[in-house]
Amino acid sequence: MSDSSPADLAIAFRSMPRRLREALEPLEGNTGPVRELLGEFMALIDDAARLLDCPASMAEVAGHIDSIPADEWTDRDLHDLRAHALDAGRLIRAIGAAAEDATG
Repeated sequence: MSDSSPADLAIAFRSMPRRLREALEPLEGNTGPVRELLGEFMALIDDAARLLDCPASMAEVAGHIDSIPADEWTDRDLHDLRAHALDAGRLIRAIGAAAEDATG
């Protein structure tokens, strides 16, 4: 996700609910085995929302990103948001692996 645009970041945050659902599918609703990872993931989403001063949800973060004109973004803001998106993706992959381990 290097040099990602605001639109790229919005797509990344918008796809997170689906990716998270898919990662959690093996657990069939029992999120106990991944509770700590889920907490870290939600803390990242909360922090991304704070960066943007918007409600803390993946959809709200994505929508808020889309609402800001591209020329109003600073390099620092994009860097910080990109870091959050990358960390969230890493956590989703870790959640999926832990879910597979717990049920496998």
